[in-house]
Amino acid sequence: MSTTTKVARLTPAARIARGLKYTTVGPVDVTRGALGIGVNSTRASASWAVNRYRLNRLKAQVKQELAAAQSTIAHELSAAQDVVANLPQSIHVGKAKRRRPRPLVLAGAAVAVLSVGAVSFSIIRRSTQPEPSSLPPSVDVTPAP
Repeated sequence: MSTTTKVARLTPAARIARGLKYTTVGPVDVTRGALGIGVNSTRASASWAVNRYRLNRLKAQVKQELAAAQSTIAHELSAAQDVVANLPQSIHVGKAKRRRPRPLVLAGAAVAVLSVGAVSFSIIRRSTQPEPSSLPPSVDVTPAP
């Protein structure tokens, strides 16, 4: 029967420590540990550089979008200022175009409002009065002496 042993991988720092401890494999482990630390350091530096590049590119993109938004806001603001500057002229033109309503239309509207008010008043008045009962009274109406 064969047994498999699980080999634990050493970190570069542990490799250096083990290399210094054992003299037979010492120079090999010290070399491998130093190379591992160097590779890890290089990998971390490359990762930092990539993240820094991405961050700078993102900042540049945000700057461009902010500049575009500022430009759009400036255009909208100038357009709004033009509208406000021309507002008195627009009001004057609007007053000149306005016609007086015809008296017949006003009279018709007044009659319609009054008729709706009269109908609603009569409906409300009828609903507040109790309806008389069709049954004869259950109590004698004349008081006893």
